Amino acid sequence: MTTNAETPPALTIHSSFLPHTDAEASLAFYRDVLGFEVRLDVGGGQMRWITVGPAGQPDTAIVLHPLFEGNGVTAEENATLQAIIAKGSYFGVNLAATDLDATFAALEAAGADIVQEPIDQDYGLRDCAVRDPAGNMIRIQQNPA
Repeated sequence: MTTNAETPPALTIHSSFLPHTDAEASLAFYRDVLGFEVRLDVGGGQMRWITVGPAGQPDTAIVLHPLFEGNGVTAEENATLQAIIAKGSYFGVNLAATDLDATFAALEAAGADIVQEPIDQDYGLRDCAVRDPAGNMIRIQQNPA
């Protein structure tokens, strides 16, 4: 593939991937707590790939995927990944809200695993943090717009 150094390709972020450890719990969190649309749900049982995304943003999605052994991943590596994910230390996503405090109140009322209440950060953002059912870190910042 050749590219023109003067004109970079026009790229957009289409999807990000986050692991799930319980397909139904993750589906309920992203659909019912965060209010995301379910765009695709393939597979069965715990071996499901669930694509979700914010309403009104059809070109941006999160694919919730299972962790499993195989394809070069050993049982020991799988256990290590699950332990890291459960702590919220490996995977994550940053979201933005038009009203951070109202969003946080709704997450708290829904029983989300709260990591950090809304706070003004030294680097200029106001944000909060929760974990999804697998332990993935979800940081939500106040949208400046």
